[in-house]
Amino acid sequence: MDLAEAQRIFEPAARRALAAFPLVPNELQLVSLAENATFRVSTDAADFVLRLHRPGYHTLAELESERMWIRALLDAGISVPRPLRTRAGDEFVEVAIDALGQRRYVGVASWTEGEILARVLRHRDTVGDLEHFYGQLGGIAAAMHAQSTRWTLPARFTRHALDADGLVGAAPFWGRFWEHPLLSAAERRLFESTRDDLYAALVRYGRNPATYGVIHADLHSGNVLLDGERLTAIDFDDAGFGWHAYDVAVALFNHRDAPEYPAVEAAFLRGYRAVRPLSDATRATLPMFSLIRALAIVGWIHQRPELDRSAYLREYKDRICAQCAAFEAPC
Repeated sequence: MDLAEAQRIFEPAARRALAAFPLVPNELQLVSLAENATFRVSTDAADFVLRLHRPGYHTLAELESERMWIRALLDAGISVPRPLRTRAGDEFVEVAIDALGQRRYVGVASWTEGEILARVLRHRDTVGDLEHFYGQLGGIAAAMHAQSTRWTLPARFTRHALDADGLVGAAPFWGRFWEHPLLSAAERRLFESTRDDLYAALVRYGRNPATYGVIHADLHSGNVLLDGERLTAIDFDDAGFGWHAYDVAVALFNHRDAPEYPAVEAAFLRGYRAVRPLSDATRATLPMFSLIRALAIVGWIHQRPELDRSAYLREYKDRICAQCAAFEAPC
């Protein structure tokens, strides 16, 4: 579905949802159609982002918990979009998408100016630029982890867990990656064997509150906005309980095979350690969590065949298999 068609399908529902919020919209422009349908809402006073959340991914309680954490991050001085409540004080409203026969929860937040960091890095890709931005991103990740470590969870807080079961268990959160139809029988066996090894390693690693808590879980450069020199983390759709090292591995993942990776990782860790400690033992787990991220992407592709991302898997499958064959547990 192209953006023009999606605008026609989702705009009526978006306008109905907006009636619940203290806004008088001038214009609604669909800016993204991926996991969710996302609109920019223009008003006389300011712009806002409206998101129609995909059905079946999160319950209302889970979406409200996401907002709880975002508001706590704002209170801690971390740059994230500010949520807007309805006139009745609710975080979300539910609307029907008539053309699709769906019902979706809709939330609104302040619009954050800036350019997606991933796009910036396409033309500012020197090692110095990468070190500069990833140093900042490391500080943001550390600030999030520091906040969540000391945060007393609200009584109604509920989100998914990216623990051993959630990442590599029998029913991982992002899908059974070892069952993708593009895998050969031998590759499936390799993925299953690696999954067993990863599961055992994560159980041994444990869920120490110093290294495990509420994380963003998708803090790559496509979910970071750059406005001047200010970075803002966006898209908390995947946020849940997980290991801090997984968050770090995800942030670095897109550079994992590039020659500049050592410099990018070093800059990220310098920025991180300027805010909170990260031990050498945790650093040693990053290759494991990077492999887990690669497998999770395979599961996500398997779970979402309508998005047709099989080309990615064809390109990287041999590399992922090689990483599986070479895996040695760090703990």
